[in-house]
Amino acid sequence: MDYLPFTRPTLDEETIQGVVDVLRSGWLASGPQVAAFEQALSSYVGGRAVRSFTSATGALEVALQACGIGPGDEVITPALSFAATANVILRVGAKPVFVDVDLATRNLDCNLIEQKITPRTRAILPVHFAGLPVDMDALYDLARKHKLRVIEDAAHAIGSHWQGKKIGSFGDIVSFSFHPNKNMTSLEGGALSFANADELPRIDQLRFHGIVRGAEGAMDVVVAGGKYNLTDVAARVGLGQLKQLDGFNAQRRALAAYYFEHFHTDPPCLLPARGDAGHSWHMFAPLLPLDTIKISRHDFIQKMHARGIGVGVHYPALHLFSLYRALGYSTGDFPNAERIGRETVTLPLFPAMSLADVERVCVAAAQILRDAKK
Repeated sequence: MDYLPFTRPTLDEETIQGVVDVLRSGWLASGPQVAAFEQALSSYVGGRAVRSFTSATGALEVALQACGIGPGDEVITPALSFAATANVILRVGAKPVFVDVDLATRNLDCNLIEQKITPRTRAILPVHFAGLPVDMDALYDLARKHKLRVIEDAAHAIGSHWQGKKIGSFGDIVSFSFHPNKNMTSLEGGALSFANADELPRIDQLRFHGIVRGAEGAMDVVVAGGKYNLTDVAARVGLGQLKQLDGFNAQRRALAAYYFEHFHTDPPCLLPARGDAGHSWHMFAPLLPLDTIKISRHDFIQKMHARGIGVGVHYPALHLFSLYRALGYSTGDFPNAERIGRETVTLPLFPAMSLADVERVCVAAAQILRDAKK
């Protein structure tokens, strides 16, 4: 049977031809396509100020810098995410203060945030895990109470909704990712959406070498900015993808619903929280019943691969990486993040999949776990 990866981008011929047109235009770096992409993204999130970046990682780092966060500051973030979420905090000189996540939603447990707030806390950096929004009411109530900035890592959540409002259309600063494994792609890339358009000049400086332009084209450098500007080639891909995003997400929701109907194993796996219609289903990641089977997660993944089915792991617990153990974190600090990190597997979920593909995954997983039952 054809190999079924755990994710795959969908690129239509119009977008591919559009990239060819950009290549032939001779304008490859940031230009008219980037401007059009940023305008389209702004319209998508209700007219908010938007800037694009070469990656969501770069976008998060610039957002922290724009908020004035640096050495001596603390930023609260979940103990379960991709390494970039915490790495950017270290890169600006601040300390990531981890909080455990909910076992079902995999999101930052807002009930645990307040006890981690100190006089050095400057911001909260939550993650909308797998496209399921964090409890935004609880999150922003805490931020207002303690006068903290909120920088949302919405890498998984382009097109997600909270109480009918799109993620990125409200809140403080919101970061999106357009990596090829995300719900839409620009090959590589990211974006920031801002509540306060007055922050744009600072963002523009940090995004491109700290340069400001004066009268008659005079140039000055006012801050040691980086270089995170998107290319026109990438932006043209993003434009094509954004037009299809709502359709992509609708298909993801249908596939996830089919998983919930058909993914039944003995011994049972712990399935992720279902959420509601606002969930954009970036991925479907159950927890394996490792205590009641005779094989390891690695063995399970290899057996799925042998059946032509790709499986990922999203994610190991952040605080157990060497970099963060060196800051004093250790095993046992965040039990839910650690359990998820040990047991999670990411099953195939992308718009080009069929319901038959989902059924194939469900049958294979059920057979493997049945045969491995203690």
